Amino acid sequence: MADLKINVNGEMRQVAAAHDTPLLYVLTNELRLQGPRFGCGLAQCGSCSVLADGKEIRASVAGKTITTLEGLPALYAQQKRLQPPPALHPLQQAFIDLQALHCGYCYNGMTIKAAELLAQNSRPSDAEIRAHMNGHLCRCGTYPRVMQAIKLAAKTMAGEQR
Repeated sequence: MADLKINVNGEMRQVAAAHDTPLLYVLTNELRLQGPRFGCGLAQCGSCSVLADGKEIRASVAGKTITTLEGLPALYAQQKRLQPPPALHPLQQAFIDLQALHCGYCYNGMTIKAAELLAQNSRPSDAEIRAHMNGHLCRCGTYPRVMQAIKLAAKTMAGEQR
């Protein structure tokens, strides 16, 4: 065991874990975060996604700033210079408002990947959303609602009326 320092959701954290411990295990077991999930176990479905320095990843990294589902409101507030941070990121609220969630399997990965997209492209087209979200699996098949939620969040983030 070694003391590892990791910047998670804007806070420098120290955990005792082996250097080869998967990031997902550090986040869920050591830091007790519930956003990232163990899904397929092969990093293919997207349930374990986090943002590392603003880019979606599914593997362990060192020296990066990690943002989980729980940290999205603070990240959004930082990007928009809002005080205080909202309770939910506009994506999280849009997923709720449009009932884009059913079982919750895809929620973490879809939201993380969509946050990455909207940070890069504030007005993505349907084709751009599909291309960016490719590789994230939803067991319930709510892809149309996920697309609607991403578009609604984009409008909200741009200050447009809902």
